[in-house]
Amino acid sequence: MSSALSPREPRARFSLLDGVNPQGYVIKVAPKENHSRRTPRLRLFAGSAREARNSLDLNVSRIRGARFRLRLQRRPVEYQGRHAKFEPGTKVVVIGGGLGGLGTAALLAKEGYKVTLLEKNPELGGRASLLEDEGFSWDMGPSWYLMPDVFEQFFKELGEDVEELLELQRLSPNYRIFFEDGERVDMTGNLDEDAATFERYEPGAGENLRRYLELSEYQYNIAMREFVPKNYDSLRDFFTRRTMSEGPKLHILESMDRYVARYFKHPKLQKIVQYTLVFLGSSPYSTPALYNIMSHIDFNMGVWYPKGGIYEIVRVLERIAVRNGADLRCNTAVEGILIENGAVAGVQTANGTVEADVVVSNADLHHTETRLVPTRYQTYRERYWRRKTLAPSAFIMYLGLDVKVPHLQHHNLYFCDDWKGNFDQIFRSPCYPENPSVYVCCPSKTDESVAPPGHENLFVLVPVAPGLDDTLEIREEYGKKVLFLVADRFGIPDLEEHIVVKHIFSRNDFAERYNSLNGTALGLAHSLRQSAVWRPNNRSKKVRGLYYVGANTNPGIGMPMCLISAQLVRKRVMYGK
Repeated sequence: MSSALSPREPRARFSLLDGVNPQGYVIKVAPKENHSRRTPRLRLFAGSAREARNSLDLNVSRIRGARFRLRLQRRPVEYQGRHAKFEPGTKVVVIGGGLGGLGTAALLAKEGYKVTLLEKNPELGGRASLLEDEGFSWDMGPSWYLMPDVFEQFFKELGEDVEELLELQRLSPNYRIFFEDGERVDMTGNLDEDAATFERYEPGAGENLRRYLELSEYQYNIAMREFVPKNYDSLRDFFTRRTMSEGPKLHILESMDRYVARYFKHPKLQKIVQYTLVFLGSSPYSTPALYNIMSHIDFNMGVWYPKGGIYEIVRVLERIAVRNGADLRCNTAVEGILIENGAVAGVQTANGTVEADVVVSNADLHHTETRLVPTRYQTYRERYWRRKTLAPSAFIMYLGLDVKVPHLQHHNLYFCDDWKGNFDQIFRSPCYPENPSVYVCCPSKTDESVAPPGHENLFVLVPVAPGLDDTLEIREEYGKKVLFLVADRFGIPDLEEHIVVKHIFSRNDFAERYNSLNGTALGLAHSLRQSAVWRPNNRSKKVRGLYYVGANTNPGIGMPMCLISAQLVRKRVMYGK
């Protein structure tokens, strides 16, 4: 160390130990007086408090011209090497068998890693689980197969052809919309027909739809090339020369509500192009216009259905993972992640310890960080989550009817008149909506295998605020309101008399089954401050070998995004970046 330091010299750093600081002690040596900002602050690292004190005289006594004070604080250890990578053959534990976890297990097993997946529930799939009762089968969560290009690319990385794995059918129409005034309209996926529909509501709206979708396609290609399939470690990774030139074309700083209003004035048309934000758990009044790419996904790329239902994707991923050597275990809840010297050592379950050098958590990120990771190693502590906006929870009814409903399509949407008020009851003034917008899926229109002959399978979903009270009395009372609304708005007289099977799934079920914070159905909403580089990183900043996958990390919510998330984690594990 130099005998004298000039205030003009850059901030100096000294390390007494080469590498990891296992005890987590940090000595900060700084001028006692309040000197100029340009006065250097020296940081001396030691392995323990005693070593810190012993090393102080050796290093600080030689600095002349200033008096110094000792400030000793405990800091969680950061692992050696910011971009750790692991060779094939490494033991990997995946926590949670949702699509992100299954996708990760399949990808890493194919690359030669020794993968063990642990799922707390009796079956795999996470939110994409399956419910069966009296000859009916319901996909419990996701029901829209969108972005077929992402599925195709994902299975290609596994050396598979998606068309050989899934029997896909493009729906026509994409969906039917029911408005509060009784009007019905179909969105067909045929641009000429849809443009004509828009033109009936507003002169010039048909041509505006063509321009809107043309730009949406352009923005989708930019997003999928430059922003979505990318790991971020700092703002520098996001604000590259390329993204700075392309970013303004995505209208990141403009809300969807204002952006859409520049193309369409009629409230019904605005709702048609905004409703897809529900897939992202967001409101059009706070979501950046970047997500107008959903319109290209919806109108241009089409809505698809895999025969057998969405759960068929889970079955396919399970078979591929097992074929490549992954060990998939259900009914095995993880109670803690074991950490030694700042690195993953394994996980603790009720049945014992499972050793690992890498842990990838597909569990809810809040649960992972605040319940499974020791406090000193947490990257996202409780105070972090108190500042975040959660996506809605959901009030879901799985209904089996003993009659057919001829005027329903596979996907059906009811839009209430008070659009903004409905979103406010989810995001601003949380309560059970009195007149909510409702989604009804009727897969038996496309797939006879999901219901007995002559019967109909209905999945009824009402978005509600996370964190609401959820009791048997509330479920019974609100369930009656929802059934009355569905019967009235979707034109199903005597609906209750034809129900032979009914199951309700709501806020408490999301919290208990999936350990989701406040019972959110989706995770973190896609607001501007919770997208891209501002979304939780998929790599722990404090534990070597700990990664996250799924909707709460990049790139975000939805089945395609969770599969991309698995690809990004694979890149982290294999290449360290």
